[in-house]
Amino acid sequence: MKALRQRSETQSDKAAKKLNSRVERKNSLTLWLLALPGFLFMVVFSYLPMGGIVIAFKDYAPRKGIFGSPWCGFDNFKFFFTSQDAVRTIGNTLFYSISFLILDMLLGISIALLLYHLSNKVRLKIYHSILLIPRFLSIVVISYIVYAFLNPMFGLVNQWIVGTGGQPVQWYSSPQYWRTILTSVHLWQIAGSGCLYYYAALVGIDETLLEAASIDGASAWQKCWHIMIPSLIPVICILTILGIGQVFTGDLGLFYQVTRDQGPLYPTTDVINTYTYRALLNGNLEKSTAVGLFQSLAGMILVLITNGIIRKVSPDNSMF
Repeated sequence: MKALRQRSETQSDKAAKKLNSRVERKNSLTLWLLALPGFLFMVVFSYLPMGGIVIAFKDYAPRKGIFGSPWCGFDNFKFFFTSQDAVRTIGNTLFYSISFLILDMLLGISIALLLYHLSNKVRLKIYHSILLIPRFLSIVVISYIVYAFLNPMFGLVNQWIVGTGGQPVQWYSSPQYWRTILTSVHLWQIAGSGCLYYYAALVGIDETLLEAASIDGASAWQKCWHIMIPSLIPVICILTILGIGQVFTGDLGLFYQVTRDQGPLYPTTDVINTYTYRALLNGNLEKSTAVGLFQSLAGMILVLITNGIIRKVSPDNSMF
């Protein structure tokens, strides 16, 4: 009887395992089907075109095609790095990327902390919706909003300056102002969505820690400094790694549309992406491809280096 009982238990265990594995396969199949469109999109638009990087090493002629065009080695890379525009575009790209990375983090954390301390849920939704609206605006719409303020003749800013007795400023031919203008526009556009990651991390904080700190007499600032901000460190590390990988790129819409591609502004607004885009418009596909390949390789190397540093300092906060 004991042997029969053990045998029946073994058979029931096998049946239960088989049923569980069948359910798991069914659930996995559902998840795979949901992921299939995104996977196909990534393959078609991200991996299949990677064969085109050979253009960066060729003297490309459209009539000969990619594989019929002669090889030219690293001449396309030399064209960019030895040109008079290389220092300007790389310098501007690094300046804006690093500035945006630091300011986005500081502003995002600040807004997230302010939203977290809002006890009124209705006001929280209203404020957050107002902050998110610029993120959903097309960059073309944003460029016209900026132009409405900075129009040399009828812009709101110049009208205010003239009304206070000053002289109107030719904004679109004065490059010295545009570092501040572009940074302000970027922060206005990105602030609402940039704080979401930090706000989600703050919502996940154990409330008992804050209650214990209140009982111990901690002020709101002390709770922010010793509990809330340390809880944001994993999110800060991940976003920093991803941001470092983008330091050699730039928002083409911001630097091309908002500035209206005005030549006098190039000293402070021309970045690698706008330079590459203009090269592409002029038919220099091989040179723009070479610059794009340089951006991708530089971003990958910087991500690996940054992740390695974070892994040595704090292994739990590294990306991989």
